[in-house]
Amino acid sequence: MKTKKFRISSILMLLLGVAFNAVSQPVSTLREGPWRGVFLLNDTEVPFNFEIKKESHASLRFTTLNAGIRDEFWASLPSPDSLFIPLGTFEAALVAKIQADGTLRGSYQTLGDGRKRVIPFTAQPGKTHRFEFSGPESTPASNLSGRWVITLKNTENAADRVAVLEQKGSRLTGAILSITGDSRALEGNVQGNSFFLSGFTGASPYYLRGTILDDNSLSGSIGTGPNATPFEGTKNDQAALPDAYSLTYLKPGYDRLDFSLPNLDGQLVSLRDEKYRGKVVVIEIMGTWCPNCMDQVTFLAPWYKQNKDRGVEVIGVAFEAKDDLEYARYTLSKLKKRYDVQYDLLFGGKADKQVAAEKFPALDHVLAFPTTVIIGRDGKVRQIHTGYSGEATGNFYTAFVKHWNEQLDTYLTEVSTTSSK
Repeated sequence: MKTKKFRISSILMLLLGVAFNAVSQPVSTLREGPWRGVFLLNDTEVPFNFEIKKESHASLRFTTLNAGIRDEFWASLPSPDSLFIPLGTFEAALVAKIQADGTLRGSYQTLGDGRKRVIPFTAQPGKTHRFEFSGPESTPASNLSGRWVITLKNTENAADRVAVLEQKGSRLTGAILSITGDSRALEGNVQGNSFFLSGFTGASPYYLRGTILDDNSLSGSIGTGPNATPFEGTKNDQAALPDAYSLTYLKPGYDRLDFSLPNLDGQLVSLRDEKYRGKVVVIEIMGTWCPNCMDQVTFLAPWYKQNKDRGVEVIGVAFEAKDDLEYARYTLSKLKKRYDVQYDLLFGGKADKQVAAEKFPALDHVLAFPTTVIIGRDGKVRQIHTGYSGEATGNFYTAFVKHWNEQLDTYLTEVSTTSSK
């Protein structure tokens, strides 16, 4: 019986088709070096910075720039005046036309069969600044460097967030952390008593604006237009999120996980398989659509390659935009190639926290993608980590890496006391 094949949407087929035919087109008129782009999102200009570098006759490297963090993507020219940039695993692309004056005009477009999203953008070469302001530059009213407790308004049961900011002159960088993850790297400016931050790393653009009330308090909003969420901020250099190892836990009566899920070849995989017996196992509950999950993969993929001979396995369990193994094979194959993932990848089902909780009934709930479960050599769950704070979060990331390596070293030195799971 024939299995139903995943059908790439017509727009994706068209864009990928012209991209693959780009080998016959020369990279000529597109200027290399720094660029400044501007998305128009709900009538708000959201700036972003990137670099373009020619790598071959028809290949380009497109690198987003955010507070010193670089995210690289491969781009192509389907025709001499067109630019196509697939955005990694995010099922989206930048599609643009090269104008006669050398600028770009195009849009961010989601791909696939889900809800379409199109965000127009323009870009100019040779520009390195972030935000633009009318009139003369105003001296910043305060220095925002440090940690801030961010309280969302008009949102029921929303946990406080933590902003980690660094200001040098009028330049502002940082990240916003929540219990489910972080904003990734943000960059912007302080102008008088106003400040602005934006970020674009391949997923949807991020925008924040605020007002400095005094040296210890802020107000502002995250997002644009009717979807903007107002907030208040209070300076607190001890600000921190709840312990990420305490937010998700096992239900009473459970001390281990038990599941059977398909790999990319459709074969069922279980922790009871011989491959995992007597080993430390890291379970990564994730999705290719999830920016924080990709940040965690960026950490886990090289960590596994460095440690796999010590008796550890990693299993990525992906919950994707469609409950379709063929679709998951497509998205996860991109993941494997982009990040050189050498550990096992399984398909859990549709990207939904309730679905994920049903596939892992021992967990009290799945609060966030990613959620990471660490299993000892005896098959018992040792730790569960909710969310992920990436490199842009500074000391939070450093503390996570230190704790991770210390704990995993401890578990890896233990002697297995069981022959089965």
